[in-house]
Amino acid sequence: MTSLGGRRRTSPRCGRQVQRQIIQSTWSSLRTRTHRAVRRMGGGAKANATAHAQWAQSSGAVVRQAIVDTVKIALSDPKVKSVVICGQNGNFCGGADIKEFGGEMTGPPLIPMIHAIEAANKPMVAAIEGNALGGGLELALGCHYRIAHSKARLGLPEVTLGLLPAAGGSQRLPRLIGVPDALDLITTGRIVTAAEALRLGIVDQVTEHNTVDAAVKFALSVAGQPLDARRISTFPCPRPPDSDALFEEAMRKVRGSARGAMAPVACVQAVRAAATLPYERGMEREKELMATLFTSGQARALQYVFFAQRAVGRWSMPSGAGWDTSKPRPVNKAAVIGLGTMGRGITVALAQTGLSVVAIETQEKQLMEAKQAVTSMLERGAKRRGAAPALDRISYSRNIQAVADVDLVIEAVFEDMALKLEVFRQLSAFCKPGTLLCTNTSALDVDELARGTPNPELVVGMHFFAPAHVMKLLEVVYGKRSSPQAVATAMQLGKKMGKASVAVGNCRGFVGNRMLRLYVEQAFFLLEEGATPELVDGALEEFGFPMGVFRMSDLSGLDVGWRTRKAAGQAQPGEASGQSARIRNGSRYSPIGDLVCEQGRFGQKTGRGWYQYDKPGSRVARSDPWLHSFLEQYRARHGLVARSIDRQEVLERCLYALVNEGFRILEDGIAAGPEDIDVIYVFGYGWPGHRGGPMFYASTVGLPKVLERLEHYHQAHPDVPDLQPCGLLRRLVASGSPPVHRWREVIKKLHSQL
Repeated sequence: MTSLGGRRRTSPRCGRQVQRQIIQSTWSSLRTRTHRAVRRMGGGAKANATAHAQWAQSSGAVVRQAIVDTVKIALSDPKVKSVVICGQNGNFCGGADIKEFGGEMTGPPLIPMIHAIEAANKPMVAAIEGNALGGGLELALGCHYRIAHSKARLGLPEVTLGLLPAAGGSQRLPRLIGVPDALDLITTGRIVTAAEALRLGIVDQVTEHNTVDAAVKFALSVAGQPLDARRISTFPCPRPPDSDALFEEAMRKVRGSARGAMAPVACVQAVRAAATLPYERGMEREKELMATLFTSGQARALQYVFFAQRAVGRWSMPSGAGWDTSKPRPVNKAAVIGLGTMGRGITVALAQTGLSVVAIETQEKQLMEAKQAVTSMLERGAKRRGAAPALDRISYSRNIQAVADVDLVIEAVFEDMALKLEVFRQLSAFCKPGTLLCTNTSALDVDELARGTPNPELVVGMHFFAPAHVMKLLEVVYGKRSSPQAVATAMQLGKKMGKASVAVGNCRGFVGNRMLRLYVEQAFFLLEEGATPELVDGALEEFGFPMGVFRMSDLSGLDVGWRTRKAAGQAQPGEASGQSARIRNGSRYSPIGDLVCEQGRFGQKTGRGWYQYDKPGSRVARSDPWLHSFLEQYRARHGLVARSIDRQEVLERCLYALVNEGFRILEDGIAAGPEDIDVIYVFGYGWPGHRGGPMFYASTVGLPKVLERLEHYHQAHPDVPDLQPCGLLRRLVASGSPPVHRWREVIKKLHSQL
């Protein structure tokens, strides 16, 4: 018997002198130390060869070398009839070590290694447990057969890193499963379950039992059979009769959704090469396309986002407590208070995580509607995942006393401080001691809510984004008296829900909405000065946002912001004229949004907003002559002269104002580092990932340029104090504009001096 990694298995067919080779390939175990060993056993003789891969830049290279060497041994040994390739610790392979991307690749290249496996004259079987992603799946596609555990996940997510599958994945997958399905997986980076992989034809068998044992049994059953029909690179690529139209539509769809991202476009081109060129020429095209992406700024930005997601998991609080010193409490049962849109989504997210959930809504009609909506969402999600819906995990109640035995409560009632304070008062009375009280508020003061409870250390914010069961972002807001354990528990729960959870301090709007206010405010000012909603939205969408300011406002409802401004005393009824009507607390204010709302124009739900729609609820925005006429009348009434505004000014005014507030947030200690802000904006606010987040974008533009343009606009608009460059930005420029990953050093020094 032959094995690698010290894993010895005995086959019932060993008596027939049928042997197997198990190669453990885990070159993507990024944070572990891995051991590779080859043990050849037969006739009492034993020879050992060991490759020891330390966690370092070369870890991928060492493992690739171990695979090459061991395959060579297995293929040259006449006693070995079949080969099974498996992973270590229940994980097949999550792909190449991304940290190798920044330096020179060492060790054997991946493509020749996979070609050698495919060309082998003995059956090569991949035993897929855990993840087979990126280069891991490309390795599996080089094998002649693939056996997967039912809980395995497979995919080619390179596009999310600004790349494409460049070890033959873009050429083999279309040959195996057809062009349409390959386009879907490669251009989106979508990861599929084992059940879907079997349906698509990516794997040959799915097992509920020990995957390696199943693969060994399968490998023995095909030993000695011809392999020509199992080498995917030799397959003709199935080409639909309307393939030209198919690729044109795919390119149109990708360009529309990618909004300037290069990688999805290159993925379509690579799959087209698979469909139209011989395999060898297709591989050349794949290599050419990868070369254009590999060193691109977009790839660097997306890889920054990848590592930023890890960085935000290493959270800390001003007290010094953090992820490595704070132990979360176990949460087995949770409650959600308020079953509006957000409450329903949160309920679904919790149930899909495996928790028991008590969903509470005091109004009978809303409770019944919510129950129906939650059931529908769970059933749709289960169908996509190929699993049973978690309906039995949820109980519904109109009585808040049903929270008596839960470990954590998430309040999701209407955004009104008095109402939330009353809910927290009741929760404090009915919850068992130690229950964490979380609020889903998007902007209200977490400390004020905590003061209304006898145990303020148990109160934290959990700001979900709609739809809560889909959107990846979760802002975990700690107040002055929130305990590190409470923060750790909320962060851990977010992680279990698959969220990008970011711990932030308490202030009006926290991080995301505090910055958003400046972005929207500049868009309003641009309308006053001569821009149109179409111009502003067009510039932002060309930059890469899925929607501009005004289209997004129409979608979410203009009345949402109007209600907030009224609560803050900014929106005033009626329309005054003159400069005083456009001043609040000594600073410039635009009442345009308030005046539009007074006309009953709330966006898509009323069929009129910044744009017009065919009917209420329609999503197709059309330019509205009424709105343009309204803007002209507004300017005339206030003595404003429209001027020509170009798209560059739109971007600079909106984006640099947002970035400047980001620097203030870092200066105030509300966010610990630029990665926190960038993760929040990429995963919660539609910032294009291929631009890396607002703070990363500022570093690529150049901090001196951002500073210079902010100074220019502040001089032009002295009544907008938020355009005055932040002190931290000035300090960073004075420090030589260090790269974004070194900003924390400057921030830490700044805070130590305060």
